Amino acid sequence: MAKRNPLVVGLDVGTYQTSVVVAEVTPAGAEITGIGTAQSNGSVIKGVVANIEETVKVIRKAVEEAELMAGCDVGRVWVSYGGAHVKGVNSHGAVAVKDREVRPSDVDRVLEAAKAIALPMDREVLHVLPQEFVVDDQGDLVQPVGMAGVRLEARVHIVVGATSAGENLVKCCNRAGLKVEHPVIAGPLAAAEAVLTPEERELGVALVDVGAGTTSILVASQGATHHTAVLPVGGNNVTMDLAAALNTPKAEAERMKQRHGCAVTLSASTEPSIEVPGIGGRASHQLSQRQLAEVIEPRCEETLMLVREEIERAGCAHRLTSGIVLTGGGALLAGMDDLAERLFRMPVRLGVPQHLNGLVDVVASPMYSTAVGLVLHGLRQQQPGAQTDHRMLGTAKTAGRKMLEWLREFF
Repeated sequence: MAKRNPLVVGLDVGTYQTSVVVAEVTPAGAEITGIGTAQSNGSVIKGVVANIEETVKVIRKAVEEAELMAGCDVGRVWVSYGGAHVKGVNSHGAVAVKDREVRPSDVDRVLEAAKAIALPMDREVLHVLPQEFVVDDQGDLVQPVGMAGVRLEARVHIVVGATSAGENLVKCCNRAGLKVEHPVIAGPLAAAEAVLTPEERELGVALVDVGAGTTSILVASQGATHHTAVLPVGGNNVTMDLAAALNTPKAEAERMKQRHGCAVTLSASTEPSIEVPGIGGRASHQLSQRQLAEVIEPRCEETLMLVREEIERAGCAHRLTSGIVLTGGGALLAGMDDLAERLFRMPVRLGVPQHLNGLVDVVASPMYSTAVGLVLHGLRQQQPGAQTDHRMLGTAKTAGRKMLEWLREFF
């Protein structure tokens, strides 16, 4: 039997749906060979595991579907997690340079200094993302190693999250028979990995990932991350509004939202062609797409206004030269990009996964952005000697490299 290429698997445990994307590592990059999905069925609430046993079942179902399509066994996965507990903060650190030349060990030390921020006992640092380095008075450095100087400074963006949320997610994966690759990746960073272009990161862009239970925000400029946040609002709010306004079960409200929903009232049809089932055996009734949109648009507008307020509060509005990228399952709602363009008053595009081979058409949807981003991140980690831009997801140092640098300092 021919030896198979190494596998990289991304697992996105979401509020509405859990997705698994399987890819083979080939010389050309990541070749998608299988995907699997399963309804989360209330086991995840606002991006956080709420029922461990049910979450384990959902993960197993999605993994089995992906294994069947890919014709392989999945053992190790890259995982992301979200929730409103995920937050970003900017920090600064400085150290003295030994021997007047910046070494990798100096970079490690300055990142550790910048990472030293006060955190509650139930929070942990997920990522330390360098924005720029300064050697003496020379700033805007991406890679300071080898530079001559006596003082090294680093400006970084730190992403923190709830310790228990990560532990519960890893526990679910382990019980499902999966080994989790570390670190667990914050959802906004994974989605950005899949849908943003280098040009957008350089000019300035805001990624808005609209999920069922949460809406994630990431602002990137000059190739670095400047702000991340997760808001506890999403597509489920629209569904609940429809269920209440139309007196119909939540499942039927979700179905109507996906099939007939529109975020812009004036673009919706006035023809009464949608049948709305009643609750408890009550008679169904007809309504138009415009009547549906009259319920949907205010909630979508509220969500996007919260996003705009968060970006303005963080002082990042001036960085969005290339505009907004909408992704996530909620971005699939008809007219969502038009509504966002009207509210933000800047260019808006729909973000779909990029940089792929294989079953590209299958995953070419905003709802798979996070899972595909995990695959792309895992692919970078598996490439021997690859020079990764550490401003994307931080630096990944091995124990062997640290030991080598330590020995160089003394011998």
